[in-house]
Amino acid sequence: MHEFLAESRAGVVKYGSYKYEDGTQYVGDWNDKGQKHGMGHLVLADSTRYDGGFEAGLFNGLGVISFPDGARYEGEFMQGWFHGHGIFWRNDNMRFEGEFRGGRIWGHGLVTYADGSNGFPRNEGFFQDCRFMRKTRCPQVIQRAQKVAHIARAQMDQ
Repeated sequence: MHEFLAESRAGVVKYGSYKYEDGTQYVGDWNDKGQKHGMGHLVLADSTRYDGGFEAGLFNGLGVISFPDGARYEGEFMQGWFHGHGIFWRNDNMRFEGEFRGGRIWGHGLVTYADGSNGFPRNEGFFQDCRFMRKTRCPQVIQRAQKVAHIARAQMDQ
């Protein structure tokens, strides 16, 4: 492990990189328990990439995760899960902009298909466990998801 002094951020005691036996690589902040904590860049053995916040070893706060099949999520994480507002793109460019809970589409949002349409009738409303439950307009939720995703992407570029 390569270590450097960390900036003074809550719980962060060092900055460094580590390559695990399975090929997973992490570069970022660590806490005094040796857990990923703060900002970091993680590449898993299957080429899944995550850039963003960690807390006690888990994805937390804002982040971007890209999967080997081309799918990606930009937004809020909590305890390792997609949780809060964000945008999830499938590998066919269909996307969901809205609310997530425990790693699932759960809350208000909008589905946009690869051709740019939103379905007929428009797939905007309340989703529960990835299923469209009822139609309702939710432009504030969609706008917040877009803003959070934009901030997560911008943070990654720093």
